[in-house]
Amino acid sequence: MYDELDLDMLGDERTALFLIMSDTDGTFAFLISLIYSILFNRLCERADDIYGGRLPIHVRCLIDEAANIGQIPNLERLMATIRSREISACLVLQAQSQLKALYKDNMDTVIGNCDASLFLGGKEETTLKSWNSLLGKETIDLYNTSVTKGNQESHGQNFQKLGKDLMSVDELAVMDGGKCLLQIRGVRPFLSRKYDITKHPNYKLLSDFNEKNAFNIEKFLSTRMPMRPGERYRNYEVTAEDLASQTL
Repeated sequence: MYDELDLDMLGDERTALFLIMSDTDGTFAFLISLIYSILFNRLCERADDIYGGRLPIHVRCLIDEAANIGQIPNLERLMATIRSREISACLVLQAQSQLKALYKDNMDTVIGNCDASLFLGGKEETTLKSWNSLLGKETIDLYNTSVTKGNQESHGQNFQKLGKDLMSVDELAVMDGGKCLLQIRGVRPFLSRKYDITKHPNYKLLSDFNEKNAFNIEKFLSTRMPMRPGERYRNYEVTAEDLASQTL
């Protein structure tokens, strides 16, 4: 049985770990959420016991399609505590309602512990209303001019200041696909253009640029863990309960 993850060491040296699962079959999704739970707990313990509270290398978890891996145990508590240990988590969702379905009443706690929120576009109502409220209002000047004609013509002018949504729900729903909204704690939200990834100097290293750059897991494993004729080995059966006990 091989164990090459070395989760405890992610904060000791620069490392890239990819956790990949099917986007159509969620049978093993619970494994990904358990790995994240174990990762956060072990790194926090290592930061406290060995490094005085902060890991020497910042560990950034980019959790794409976070709704598909299921609920990460105690995420609402972990989001508030891992930051001080040089650990951060970025949850990528299609809609805010996905987070509500997973974490119920703890959704607001999870969102509240995120220092930055990025809106790339969408039309889900809950998400749009949340950003509409987050952006707030702007003040506009309103001038009204009236003319009354009769035996004696009269003119009137009225001036007032009104509050208007910075971006209404319908404006958010039809926002230009090349733009995004970013809100960072302590800074007013701002509208920006999305970064063109094809302009990045390392874009040529991606499989989008050249299919030969795609990672082949079968080829990689065939060179790392070959079984030789006559080699003795043992089989181990690991259940979901065994994995869950590792988080305790």
